Amino acid sequence: MPRLPRSAHLHLRWRLMLGAIAVTILALASGASAFNFTTIDVPGALITAPFGINRADRIVGGFIDDTGAEHGFLRRKDGSFVTIDVPGAFATEPHGINNAGKIVGVYLDENLQQRGFLLDNGTFTTFDAPFPDATDTIGWGINKTGQIVGYYLDSDAVPHGFLRQPDGSFTAIDAPGASCGTYALGIDNNGTIVGLFDDCSAAHAFKLAGGTFTTIDPPGATVSEALGIARRRIVGDYTDGGGNVHGFLLVKGVFTTIDVPGAVATLPAGINRAGNIVGLYTDAAGNAHGFLAVP
Repeated sequence: MPRLPRSAHLHLRWRLMLGAIAVTILALASGASAFNFTTIDVPGALITAPFGINRADRIVGGFIDDTGAEHGFLRRKDGSFVTIDVPGAFATEPHGINNAGKIVGVYLDENLQQRGFLLDNGTFTTFDAPFPDATDTIGWGINKTGQIVGYYLDSDAVPHGFLRQPDGSFTAIDAPGASCGTYALGIDNNGTIVGLFDDCSAAHAFKLAGGTFTTIDPPGATVSEALGIARRRIVGDYTDGGGNVHGFLLVKGVFTTIDVPGAVATLPAGINRAGNIVGLYTDAAGNAHGFLAVP
């Protein structure tokens, strides 16, 4: 993943990936699938990007409306949507939701700074990484105890992961060899963290458990990232040697490829304890949609 500059838009991998995919439409995915897929589109949205799902199948993510504005959403199990906008924000993007319904994400404030937020029972709380060189803070995952993971940008726009405890204290996370950045993107109820690190030649998915980093690269991957974890099951995406983007599910050391039927790219982002997976895909026309995949 390239270094992320500050600008008037949120800079997230799904936006960068969609831009790349729009330039070169790749071979369509085909074949049988181990999942039943449902498309998720916020009514009237140009792009819908689900990122997190909890035990009650409540889904959170971001969407871009027909004016180009970025908003968050909560999708209930009955398929209804609620828009989420941090008051006064130029853009809002939720990324994670825990089983208590607490939502974490990022918003763009009036100074065009990315700041983390926690939404709990209708109340927004802003949080900023307290490190001396931190400029922007992006919240991403949350578990049942209220631990939050994400990443912050330093003064050189290099990302560093973080773990935020419920008391508001922060710990920085930097994977070994991650000269060009570390992104902490998912955390399970046992405190295991997943994400990606960039060694300046390629991005690699990782798992951090008990203080030990483990690299996660699906077979044949040139780039990979892990975004969600639940009950030791990890989801993410990877790019193969032909430039095709696929999703993956990792369970007990075994990788399963996830491709939405007919999609040119599939990017899973979240998983719940039942194994239901959310993410986004790009169709043959270059349009982006969300999906729910049920085993």
